[in-house]
Amino acid sequence: METYSVKQRETGFTLIELMIAVSIIGILVAIAYPNYTAYLVKTRRADTQAVLANFANAMERYYTQNNTYLGAGTAANTNGDANSAGAPAAAVFPSQAPLDGTDKYYNLTIVDSTATSYTLRAAPFGVQTADGYMELVSTGARRWDRNNDGDTDDADETKW
Repeated sequence: METYSVKQRETGFTLIELMIAVSIIGILVAIAYPNYTAYLVKTRRADTQAVLANFANAMERYYTQNNTYLGAGTAANTNGDANSAGAPAAAVFPSQAPLDGTDKYYNLTIVDSTATSYTLRAAPFGVQTADGYMELVSTGARRWDRNNDGDTDDADETKW
């Protein structure tokens, strides 16, 4: 009687195969992560633009009720008009965006206001800091400091 020995083949991955798989995953992550973070910045900016539009609507409601924009803010503006600039009064509008969720990325302020006009600003903070501030004027003008140099005087900064 003959005995046959059956050689069993071991299954599994070799170290080389695992290293190749890890390298491929690393390359995919290196490409995907910057795109993902850029997407998040763009999404937060778009959400804040919508919030600024809602803030402008709240200012219009305030004007309808009071026949002035003065008093919608929490501090005096450069003209000395009481409560016409600064953070929006709590009864008028929230002071940070986005409005939902717990993570906030923009401070909302009334930069300047008179009895008949206003300028609203969304100033980024935290992970959005490099994005530059956005403004909405009562005339409908929209400004965005794209290069984050502290002004909206550069080309292509007069619109969102």
